[in-house]
Amino acid sequence: MNVSNRTIFCNDNLHILRGLDSNAIDLIYLDPPFNSNRNYSAPIGSEAAGAAFKDTWTLSDVDNAWHGEIADREPALYQAIHAAELTHSKSMKSYLIMMAVRLLEMKRVLKETGSIYLHCDPTASHYLKMLMDSVFGKDNFRDEIVWQRASGRAKGSQHKSRSLGRDTDCVFHYSKSKDFIHNTVTQTLTEAEILVKFPHTDSSGRRYNTNTPLFCQPSMGDRPNLCYEYKGVRNPHPSGWRVSKEKLIEMDKTCDIIWREGKRPLRKSYADQYKGKPIGNLWTDIPIAAGNERTGYPTQKPIALLDRIIKASTNKDETVLDPFCGCATTCVAAERLQRQWIGIDISPKATELVKHRLEKEVGFFGKVTSRDDIPKRSEKLPNWTTHKHTLYGKQEGTCNGCQTHFPFRNMTVDHIVPQKAGGTDHEDNLQLLCGACNSTKGTGTQAELIAKLKEQGVL
Repeated sequence: MNVSNRTIFCNDNLHILRGLDSNAIDLIYLDPPFNSNRNYSAPIGSEAAGAAFKDTWTLSDVDNAWHGEIADREPALYQAIHAAELTHSKSMKSYLIMMAVRLLEMKRVLKETGSIYLHCDPTASHYLKMLMDSVFGKDNFRDEIVWQRASGRAKGSQHKSRSLGRDTDCVFHYSKSKDFIHNTVTQTLTEAEILVKFPHTDSSGRRYNTNTPLFCQPSMGDRPNLCYEYKGVRNPHPSGWRVSKEKLIEMDKTCDIIWREGKRPLRKSYADQYKGKPIGNLWTDIPIAAGNERTGYPTQKPIALLDRIIKASTNKDETVLDPFCGCATTCVAAERLQRQWIGIDISPKATELVKHRLEKEVGFFGKVTSRDDIPKRSEKLPNWTTHKHTLYGKQEGTCNGCQTHFPFRNMTVDHIVPQKAGGTDHEDNLQLLCGACNSTKGTGTQAELIAKLKEQGVL
């Protein structure tokens, strides 16, 4: 990995993503702008004072190179974006173009065993789902998590509401491949839930239930090694007991079995041994950030939310990336869980918040590296001579600008995305242009070159 742990970048995340090594990140969580048509700022006097961002998008906000890059290299993805323009608006189109070029880079930097969690709300969630299907593949969709962030309190108004309250966000979980990290995450029961789930109390005051069966169901098939008799009791079906005879004797000695005359024995399961109920995709137990956790940063998410996501999809010492890290909740949660982390945010305030929150909430006083430069990928750079031959074969000797066939010696290697915009020397960013087209393009974008050639009547 070409970036060290505990690094926060203050720059456009697209440039930084293009500078990160491929297949280097274990988990990406992103909470991007939602295209909500609002402007956000932190209140004066809060820890995040000075942090602000615009969440209104027009085509003037979108680099023409992004538009052309997607249309040329990801036609299926571009069709999804075009459909959003027709069904929603040009604003949605520009927002999705902004997101698409970044998601393509996120897929590249993610390890084959990695996962990505995209946090959004109904403003653009269905359009973002189409983007994620196009970029990561519909077969790599894992979960749509519904997070209840509010409790449905009615707003005071003289006007009757004509819609239901918006109490939830959704988080789309995709993996890069079928071989992804998945750790079972459980939810602790409340005291009220414990009383219901474990209604009995033994002589020592331990709460238990008798819901766990001791016999296997007939549908589980024959299990001859678990077919035995104990205290005159056996399963009448060849599916047998659920535990070995040795284990059953041990449970009997510790009084973990209730024997009943003429009935099946019952097995005690204790509340103090319960590991928690497995988490589904409806998360109602995590409230919004409040109290001392609040920094005043707009759209701040609670640490408990990131804690659950990080535990589910990474192991100790693996790397977490948040490309819209804002007030650094992901960084703080990753540090607490002994994961490595990288954060990116265009606001200089993010760096300050990272350091402050790590000191306050984690007690971490180590070095946090703050950078505003674009990292250089450490992957092996191509042999340009070999690359030129490869590109010449792929393009069948045709200039990628004017579409005219030229001899090999008349072709020049060109960066599709200019280096000044974060373009790299890797094969996926290289093409061959004839000398005239290369001169016409200069340091501009591929989309600008095509526009100039059309103006000149070449295309």
